[in-house]
Order: sequence, then C-alpha cells, then structure tokens
Amino acid sequence: MTEENSTTKVKDFVFVSFTNKPVLKIILFLVFLVFYMATLVGNIGMIALIRASPQLHTPMYFFLSNLSFIDSLFSSVVACKSLVNFLEDKKSISFIGCAMQMYFVIGLASAECFLLAAMAYDRYVAICKPLQYPVLMSPRACILLMAGSYLLGFFHSLLHTIFTFRLSFCRSEINQVYCDITALLLLSCTDTHLNELLIFYVAGLVETTTVLCVLLSYIYILANIMRISSASGRLKTFSTCTSHLTAVTIFHGAILILHFRSKSSNGSPIQDVSDKILAIFYTIVIPLLNPLIYSLRNKEVKDALRCFWRRAWTK
Repeated sequence: MTEENSTTKVKDFVFVSFTNKPVLKIILFLVFLVFYMATLVGNIGMIALIRASPQLHTPMYFFLSNLSFIDSLFSSVVACKSLVNFLEDKKSISFIGCAMQMYFVIGLASAECFLLAAMAYDRYVAICKPLQYPVLMSPRACILLMAGSYLLGFFHSLLHTIFTFRLSFCRSEINQVYCDITALLLLSCTDTHLNELLIFYVAGLVETTTVLCVLLSYIYILANIMRISSASGRLKTFSTCTSHLTAVTIFHGAILILHFRSKSSNGSPIQDVSDKILAIFYTIVIPLLNPLIYSLRNKEVKDALRCFWRRAWTK
C-alpha cells in the first residue's frame, strides 16, 4: 500500500485536555480567564494611557504602545480558543483555523522579537547619541522600524505555516494548548526534515540577530554609562534601561526554554503537563507581565497615571 493510500487527510485537529475532571476544568477555566482579562486590561490600559498623556508621546512610548498591542493580540489568539476548549467535550479546531492560529502566534512572537530589538536601538541612540536622537528616531524612522518588525515577523511566520500545512498528517491529537509548530510536526506522516531545517536556520536567525542587536546596544550603552563620573548619574541613566532588559530576558528566556523542552520531550504525562504550563506562561503570563514591568519601575508612566486619575476624578 502506498503512503498516499495509507494516510487520511486530517480535516480537524483535537487538543489533548489538561484533565477529564469537570470540577478541575472549571477551576482551570476561571484561572485562565482571570489571567487573560488581566492581560487585556493591563495592555489596553497601557495603550490608552500613552495616547492620553502628551508627555508620553515619544519614540520610546510609541514602541511600548505597539508592544502592548502585540501582547494583547498574542494572548487573544491563544486564550480565546483555549477558554472555549475548557468548556467543550471535544476540543477541536479546523485545519484552516489551526493554520491561522499558528500563523498569528509565530508572526506576533517574531514581530515582538524585532520590536524588542528596535526598542534597544532607541535606548542606544537616546543615551549614546543624544544630539542626533531627534533625527535618528524621527516619527518616520519609528514608523519604518515598527512596520519592518511586523513585515519581517509575519513573513517569517508565513514560511513556517506554508511548509507545515503542506504536510500529510496521520494523527489529529495536538498535545499542546494551541497549534504549536513542534507539536504539529509530531503528527506528520511525511518527512519533516525541511521543516526542522527552517526552524533551526530561519527561526534561529531571527532569534540570534534580534538578541545580538539587543546585546550590542547594551554593550555600547554600558560603555557610555561607565564614562559618567558620578555614581548617581550612572544609576539614573541605567535605570531607564532596566525595564526593557527585564522584558527581553523573560521573553527570550521563555523561547529558549520552550525550544529545548520540545527537543528533549520524552512524552511522559508530567512533562506534557509542564510543557502546557510553559506554553501558557509564554502566551498569557508574559504579556501580562510586560505592562507591569514597564510601569512599576518607570517614573514617567507612574506620573502620567497619577495625572490621568487626577483628571478623571476632577471631571
């Protein structure tokens, strides 16, 4: 029997459930819903605050508002379907729906990689080339950097989506909370060598180049800071970068952990559950943390928030 005759075209995929216990399903649904709503409130609130505060109409906060926009979409792409699945017996997603979900997950994650690199460049120019900052980070330059982040991110995603969904799938059970590319490749009955090469070289290139951009920017920033004579001046200058460094470390750290976990997966129930928890952390918790990271340690954001509440209460 030929491979073509021995395989069945999959029309729908089914997500493997966390648990079959109804009470635990409801608890997980409520926890997931609370985290998702907090993520939306935090990120949409950050966008609204930046738009409503003239003092935040700078390149740094233009990028931050776009980061919040990406995080809102990123968590929604995964959370909306996952919340429905908690309440359904058959946790299915159509072939096209799965392709679209994977496309947006990879596209938005890749766009965030490029955006975090652009934000590091913005900090580099602000600290190392302050006199050239208005020219190098003009509104046109910011829009081009932002548009480039989206275009490169979604082009990268398109490559993976096309080459993944041209495969033949023998099984339909996705052992993950969303249509993850590594989980989908495990379901294929055709050769996935090309897909693995794309992940290693193309996704690796995106990850490596964006991390290198961030590292180089901060090497120059640190070198510049060390030339400042006063300790208080050095601390004040470096404090403007700590929020971004924290966000970059958490985001790229989660990507690396997910990658190495998928490579070393042994299929045990405990590891399957831990992989799903990591995926939730990556898609829901990190987008929730970003507005907190950028607001709690940022005097300008806290001042803008106080002004916003003062105006709201005096009306």
